[in-house]
Parts: sequence; structure tokens; C-alpha cells
Amino acid sequence: MRGIKIRWKTLILSLIIVFAAAFIGSIFTSSQTDSDWYNGIRPKITPPNWVFPVVWNILFFLIALSLYFAWVSSKRNKKKVALLFGINFLLNILWSVFYFGMKNPALAFFDLILLWASIVTLIIFLHKINKKSSYLLIPYFAWVSFAGILNYLSI
Repeated sequence: MRGIKIRWKTLILSLIIVFAAAFIGSIFTSSQTDSDWYNGIRPKITPPNWVFPVVWNILFFLIALSLYFAWVSSKRNKKKVALLFGINFLLNILWSVFYFGMKNPALAFFDLILLWASIVTLIIFLHKINKKSSYLLIPYFAWVSFAGILNYLSI
């Protein structure tokens, strides 16, 4: 079995980009998860607060790996890979801004539909470049689908 050549700079940059987007979103979220406002609209099926950072950190790690594998596998599509991930990160951040920052679950739900569509687009597009990159986004898709139910129920 031959060793796998890891492009460390690209992997580290992928992790930095993804976790920077996560950090920006968390600025709007972290102070609100125990607020009276959120507790007043929180659906009964919502997991305990400690579950969210655990799940999101795992998902962001998988997203970073997906970005890494897509980037190193892409020959002619690097700009499109960057654009699709960039749109996804922006929509992810905006959800936190709309839901927790602006306290507007309806606007956040609209954003979540766009986020969900961007994940589907990434999965389909990346499947042509690197199947592993595509498969790594399936848990993200599943979690955002569940988050969509919670978001809808909180409107």
C-alpha cells in the first residue's frame, strides 16, 4: 500500500477557511442559545444546547476535508469549487445572522432553503470531481435538513 501524499498547506488552509466561517456564524449564535427569546420559540424536539457545538465542529471538519479533496482533485474547476463553497459559507453565516442576530426565524428559514440547495449543488458538482469530497457533505446535508425542521417549527 502506497502512502497518500497530503498537501499540508492546502489542508491547513481548508481548515482555516471553514472554521473562520464557523467562527463568524458563532458570533451571532453563542450568546443567544440560552436567551429568553430563543427558549420561548425553541421546539420541543430540539436537542440539548451542548449537542450543537459538538455536531457542528464535526460537520465543519468534514466540510474542510471535502473542500481539501475537491481542491486538490480539481484541475479546471478550482474557481467554481471556490465559488460554490464560498456561497455555501455565506449562506451558513447568514442563517446565524437572521435567526439569532436579527431574531427572524422566517428569514432564516428562507436562507436555510438556499443553504440546503447549495449543499445539494455542492454534492452533485463535487461528485464529478472527487466522490469522497461529495460523500463528506452528506452528514452536513442531513443535519441542515433536521435544522430546517427545527427552524420551521420555531416560526
